[in-house]
Amino acid sequence: MAEFHGAKLILFVGEQIVVLRRDHTPGIPWPGFLDLPGGGREGAETAEACVLREVREEVGLSLCEDELVWRDSHQGGVIFAAHVEPEAEARIVFGGEGDGWRLMRPEAFACHAEAIPHFAMMARRYGAVREAASKRLG
Repeated sequence: MAEFHGAKLILFVGEQIVVLRRDHTPGIPWPGFLDLPGGGREGAETAEACVLREVREEVGLSLCEDELVWRDSHQGGVIFAAHVEPEAEARIVFGGEGDGWRLMRPEAFACHAEAIPHFAMMARRYGAVREAASKRLG
């Protein structure tokens, strides 16, 4: 298994994704920018265990590994996608890392001037994969 330093999740709640606003703590990268749930690896955990733990800590949703429907990597990190029902919004509990959360259309996040650029790029990449799959099935 390739080494990685952290994992992120493009978490769809219905047709929108969970987006976090980073805080302005001195020394953090991308202060104030729009981010995806996820974070750094702890110990020898797998990328899947890392992202599931981080999502639980940051937005209070407990997902299962089989809900991770897409995986890619970028600059030593792993990014996943998962889809939950729209009703899951009522179960989101902000964990306090950052300045808040919101739901956002993935295409709006992907082109937002305040989105962390490499995560915006990954959202566009997943969007293209979803679109291609829907055309094949359609």
